[in-house]
Amino acid sequence: MAMKICVVGAGAIGGLLGGKLALAGERVTFIETNAAHRDAINRDGLKLLMHGGETLVAKEIKATADMAEPGPQDVVILAVKAHQISRVAPALGKLFGKDTIVLTVQNGIPWWYFQKHGGPLDGRRLASVDPDGAIERAIAAERIIGCVVYPAGEVTAPGIVKHVEGDRFPVGELDGSKSNRVEMISQMLISAGFKSFILDNIRAEIWLKAWGNLSFNPISALTHATLVDICRFALTRALAARMMEEAQAIAGKLGITFRHTIEKRIAGAEGVGKHKTSMLQDVEAGRALEVEALVGAIVELGELTGTPTPAITAVYACTKLLDKVMAEEHAGIAARRLAAE
Repeated sequence: MAMKICVVGAGAIGGLLGGKLALAGERVTFIETNAAHRDAINRDGLKLLMHGGETLVAKEIKATADMAEPGPQDVVILAVKAHQISRVAPALGKLFGKDTIVLTVQNGIPWWYFQKHGGPLDGRRLASVDPDGAIERAIAAERIIGCVVYPAGEVTAPGIVKHVEGDRFPVGELDGSKSNRVEMISQMLISAGFKSFILDNIRAEIWLKAWGNLSFNPISALTHATLVDICRFALTRALAARMMEEAQAIAGKLGITFRHTIEKRIAGAEGVGKHKTSMLQDVEAGRALEVEALVGAIVELGELTGTPTPAITAVYACTKLLDKVMAEEHAGIAARRLAAE
C-alpha cells in the first residue's frame, strides 16, 4: 500500500527524494513556497535530470504552499535548509498523525543532536541551530529518524532538478536501535532507487558528512571556488585540512571516531569535480546561508567540549559577515567573466 509522504521543501534534495518516491508509487505532496516552482510542478510534473543522462518526470505529484492541505502523513521529509526549519516548525503539526515519522535531511549538525544521546550532555539544546527551542517544541524526538544526504544537485529552473552525483541516504534512529520503522524507511528509499543502510550511530555519519561541509561550503562561499579548485589550491586545501583537524578533536571528545582520514575525505571532495557547493549556490542566488548548522554549531560544540577552534572560528566570522551583508543589501554575489583585453 502506498504511503502518504509530504516533502517540506522541493529544492535539490527534497525534489530528488520526492520525485523518485512518487515514481516508485508513493503518494507524494510537496510543501513549496516558491510560486513558480510550485506551479511548474503542478502543471508539468517534476522533471529530474539524472547524473547518468536519464530524464525522469514525476507527474503523480502535488505541490502546495498550505501546510494544512495534505492532512496527516505517514512520513514527513523535512527537506528545507537548517536555518529555515524554525520558520516552518510551528505549522508542521498539521501534517502529524499519531505515528507520523519525521525524516530529517539537513546538512550539518542537527538541532536534535543531543536528544536521546545519553551521557552528560543528553537533552541539551544547541543554541546555534535552535536558539529559542521552537524546533524542539514543534517536533518530538520520538518522531525523528536521522538521515545523512550524500547526493548533490540543484534546481536549474522551475520544476526541474538536476542530479549532480550520489545516491546514498543512510538512516538511523536517534538511540541507535534497529526498529521496524527505520527498516521501513530504509526499504522505502531503496525501492525508490537509492542506496540506504541502517546505522547504529547516525551521529558518527553526520560528523563524517559535516567534516567536509564545515570547510568546503564556507571556503567556497567566500572564494567562489568549486570543490576541485579548493582541493587543488595548496592554501585552501591546507585550510580545509586544519578546520577538519579541529572538528575531529571535538568529535573525539563526543565519542566519535572517523572511519576515513582527512586526506581521504579531501580526495573524495576533489573527485566530485567542478561542483559548486550548496552554500556557493546560495551566495550567487542571494539566499540566506546555512552558516549555523554547518559552521556555528561546530564552534558551539568546541566551546562545550573545551576544544580550541581558531581556524573554524575565523572562517565562521567571515561567512557570518558575508551572510549579513547579502541580507542588508538584498543581493547575491556571483563571479563575472570579463571580456578579454
